[in-house]
Amino acid sequence: MASRISLCLMIAAALFLALPLAKSQSFIGVNYGEVADNLPPPAATAQLLQSTTISKVRLYGANPNILRALACTGISVVIGASNGDIPALASDPMAAANWVSANVLPFHPATSISLVAIGNEAFSSGDSALATQLLPAMQNLRTALVAASPSTAGIKVSTVNIMSVLASSEPPSSGAFHADVLPALKGVLAFLDDTASPFMINPYPYFAYQSDPRPETLAFCLFQPNAGRHDSGSGATYMNMFDAQVDAVRAAIAAAGFPGVEILVAETGWPYKGDTGEEGATVENAQAYNGGLVAHLRSLAGTPAAPGKSVDTYIFALYDEDLKPGPTSERSFGLYRPDLTPTYDVGLAKSSAAPSAPASQGNSSTTAPSPKRSEGKRWCVPKQGATEAELQASLDYACGQPAVDCGPIQEGGACEDPNTVRSHAAYAMNEFYQVSARNAGDCDFSGSAVLTTDNPSYSKCVYNGGQ
Repeated sequence: MASRISLCLMIAAALFLALPLAKSQSFIGVNYGEVADNLPPPAATAQLLQSTTISKVRLYGANPNILRALACTGISVVIGASNGDIPALASDPMAAANWVSANVLPFHPATSISLVAIGNEAFSSGDSALATQLLPAMQNLRTALVAASPSTAGIKVSTVNIMSVLASSEPPSSGAFHADVLPALKGVLAFLDDTASPFMINPYPYFAYQSDPRPETLAFCLFQPNAGRHDSGSGATYMNMFDAQVDAVRAAIAAAGFPGVEILVAETGWPYKGDTGEEGATVENAQAYNGGLVAHLRSLAGTPAAPGKSVDTYIFALYDEDLKPGPTSERSFGLYRPDLTPTYDVGLAKSSAAPSAPASQGNSSTTAPSPKRSEGKRWCVPKQGATEAELQASLDYACGQPAVDCGPIQEGGACEDPNTVRSHAAYAMNEFYQVSARNAGDCDFSGSAVLTTDNPSYSKCVYNGGQ
């Protein structure tokens, strides 16, 4: 292991000196929590990650065994300093230098550490002293990284926040931070702006659904076809809760005076199991949310307030954490089991052409019944006049289903061009129709699709067509 790390360090250092730092083209990351007693060895986890399209991992600390296992994988890593570290980091620059020496220098750049998250939800901790110490801690750690070596100077420093830092989030254009945290938060935002570092936030549509468990809210949260929600302030129509929450944070940052600060989604996810009273915590819903999220990020649609670009997003979580206290849902977010098999499939495996459905599927919106053949070939395509927002919601929904293969409309695919929402939605809608029962209801998409006998295939892009 030592010789492999040494070789990797030499290669990484040479690349650093020869090439400018490049941003990964993948926006999909995962949280790797360790509050468990049954996790697989870090080396096995590193192999698992390399078999997927996950290119980023967030750790809650800086476990040396995990950092060593991720060396030479090309996976970008976020590490964390705990709330308990903040007072020392804030008061003593030497403590910051020692933290970097212990947790960064032995591993980077062989392990690609991209960001250090100082503290977790400090502004919502109820500890006012911790909130005021956060900025000097971030400044001292940033200074230590810049001083340590040329390769560590590019590592960003930020802190993680939860949605409750917002006093207003609906409609998204009204997003604003709580007045009591705003003075300290403005200092952090200024630091992030000066250092081109992201504002880290944890949006969870699952909790929004918990407080409003209506069917239309569930569809809005799960990237499924829905009527959308109009923002009277911006004039935009939102087709999913994730975009609405991200744009509410974006509006709050702009209202605070720092519109140039980018957003990083540090956590988002959906539990696949819960206790009685935990509405919506099912395998089907977890698969729909995470599958829809992955498809949405890959589509590069962005949000109504920032179209055309995806936000770096870390799904919670890689594994269940069986030692966590609280309700069952707290221990039921894992995408993978300890034996490295998927809890359910959202299409993250590099080798899978079409994800398979979980064994316990129980509703027709996420299963793929055997096709019923009809007379003549028919294809499902967007209706004339369907809006881009409607088609984006239909695209996200179709590509989030377990039997739908949207690989051809992704980068390098035969149907990637033309790279428009309408073209990609057409392909995805038809794929969904063809793998479903091929009834008219399978080509509805909230009224945005229609059946046609005209083959929409073109060039090398071949649409499946049923009898």
